[in-house]
Amino acid sequence: MNNKLNLVAILGALAVGIGAFGAHGLKPLWSLEQIETFKTASFYHFVHLMPMLMIALNQNDHKVFKQCFYLFFIGVLCFSGSLYIISTKHLLGGDIWNFMGPVTPVGGLFLTLGWLNFLRVR
Repeated sequence: MNNKLNLVAILGALAVGIGAFGAHGLKPLWSLEQIETFKTASFYHFVHLMPMLMIALNQNDHKVFKQCFYLFFIGVLCFSGSLYIISTKHLLGGDIWNFMGPVTPVGGLFLTLGWLNFLRVR
């Protein structure tokens, strides 16, 4: 199994586990805004697993595909990861997590760059 496929497998398992934990374990502890933030994180997490999986399974080791893969990987970690933390920070100790707010748009930028990078495939 290649390293990219390992990362997709881990991110996929985390997406399911975190999503289930949020939907069933944490839902009673959240406001509607926190639920929506968590749902956004989960949605983007899952959506970006699909192109990552396709790239990981692709036998063509094109440089641009590798770049797309890692842009998506960093984007998921920063975008979804920061939103997961923001939606649960009241359970994690409050103000210590305030620095995560600016991380979200940086993650979104990486996700966008991942998609735009496909334009370079020739």
